[in-house]
Amino acid sequence: MCDEPVDPDESVNDPRGPSVDSRTADRKAKVAERLAHRGCNSRKGAVKVVIEWPERLYVVEPAPLITVAGRLERKGGREMVGRCPTRQDAQAAADWLVDRFSRLVPELPVTADIEPGGGQFLVILATGRR
Repeated sequence: MCDEPVDPDESVNDPRGPSVDSRTADRKAKVAERLAHRGCNSRKGAVKVVIEWPERLYVVEPAPLITVAGRLERKGGREMVGRCPTRQDAQAAADWLVDRFSRLVPELPVTADIEPGGGQFLVILATGRR
């Protein structure tokens, strides 16, 4: 959740220790579990989980990535996740997204496409499933 590595040998009583995270409170959802810090996992119950887009990326109307991950896991296909003023900005966002999703949802390989539209560049995540 915080994008920092989890040491599985750390004490489970330590906030940086391992904890199993299912990424959703919806027990009916078919979502794989993963390892998270106990402190991060505990906080998630009190607040809605949000993955922040880095400030270095220039993205207009960035999509909420946890929501995007859930939809792509359930339905596959393509989803527009943001708009950028230049192709260079869009490429930087696309590269970051592919790397971030490889850790957020490792069992769901995604690619990022860049499409020009309306004087801007759309960043689109896609899965192999449609």
